[in-house]
Amino acid sequence: MRNSSFIVLVLGILLGSATPGMADGLLPDIPAAQDRFSETQGCVEPTEDMRKNHMEYILHQRDETVHEGIRDKQHSLNECINCHVSDAPDAPHVSSEKHFCNSCHTFAAVSIDCFQCHADRPVRSGSDLHSLSQHIKSTGESGKLTPENLQALVSGVKP
Repeated sequence: MRNSSFIVLVLGILLGSATPGMADGLLPDIPAAQDRFSETQGCVEPTEDMRKNHMEYILHQRDETVHEGIRDKQHSLNECINCHVSDAPDAPHVSSEKHFCNSCHTFAAVSIDCFQCHADRPVRSGSDLHSLSQHIKSTGESGKLTPENLQALVSGVKP
């Protein structure tokens, strides 16, 4: 009985991917990327390679960054989020199945814990960070991050 159900599922997926509309609900709805890695390349690696190996790239990047201090943008989780997740105020958070990362991880029943520490939406532009830095310097705080400065950074309000 289980084998026949599995065969029907596999055939449905194969036929659905060949026939538009038949696979609705069977495959995850993956949001389109918001940006490109470069003028000539959409993603940092070919799409099929990223679908299969993205975790290896992220883990390798993590080890290089944490253990060796090497910060490379190519396989950075921040860069993935900046490219694949909208920065619109109503953009979904990782708890939503519409979030780029969670769309596939929910489908595959894979739990991710990256966003317990990392932002699940694009980071603010350098200009906001630059204005906060200038504010800290102008108040004579010697580069200290006060609760007020932190609140300004989180809320996006320029001090």
